[in-house]
Amino acid sequence: MSSSRFLTSRTFLIQLILAILVLAVILFIAMKGLEKYTRHGQSNPVPDFTGMKPSEVVGVAGKHDLKVEVVDSLFMDDAAPGVVVDQIPRPGHGVKKKRTIFLTINSVRPEMVTLPQLTDISFRQAQVLVENSGLQIGNISYRPSEYDNLVLSVQIDSIDILPGKQLPKGTSIDLVVGSKRGNQTTSLPNLKGFTIEEAQVTLTSAMLNTGVVIYDESVISKDDSLNARIWRQRPDPKATSGIPLGASIDLWATVDQLKLENTPTQEF
Repeated sequence: MSSSRFLTSRTFLIQLILAILVLAVILFIAMKGLEKYTRHGQSNPVPDFTGMKPSEVVGVAGKHDLKVEVVDSLFMDDAAPGVVVDQIPRPGHGVKKKRTIFLTINSVRPEMVTLPQLTDISFRQAQVLVENSGLQIGNISYRPSEYDNLVLSVQIDSIDILPGKQLPKGTSIDLVVGSKRGNQTTSLPNLKGFTIEEAQVTLTSAMLNTGVVIYDESVISKDDSLNARIWRQRPDPKATSGIPLGASIDLWATVDQLKLENTPTQEF
């Protein structure tokens, strides 16, 4: 039989159809097996492990057929030591079984940093070194000196501390700064609309201190306190042209937008 006649014969057509059917069955079985292996379309929300201790996390993860791994730690003073403070993937994110959830826990001890050499340099240089070291500037006071704005000593609770001392990261240190001309003054910044953190940074740069911080009744949660903005300050920048270096500025904060928009800065 010639090739052309075979290709058009009934026998060839039957064999071709059988081959196509067999191939289709093989592909179907392969796709189903792959789908089962990868659990295609099957996902479950990740539990929220925040605030749990590692022993608790293992139990909860096991019930959801998940794995967990601690990959980092940090210190947060507003969380209990040793509990989960962050996770990837986030809570509620859909994942398949056996997925590893990466956790960050709150360190039992705060990270320690070294106090740099801050004396006998200018306040501006000291400010940069303090920020770079992970510390914070607390109160600024002045002492008569033949050099203006020279850092004379570093203190915590009115006690001098020396360079090289290990301190918890984020510790506030007080600076005693020299003043050659007695009571020098500086311009008082208008802080209305600033967050507390922004206001503190601005006051420190102006060589002033943050006084009392008062939150109104609109500030209820921690997030409110972080988002609150200054709506009043004392002294009033519109009534005070100059203020002594190292003076304390009292701040009133709110999350009430109407109060921020309608209340002028005024002395009271």
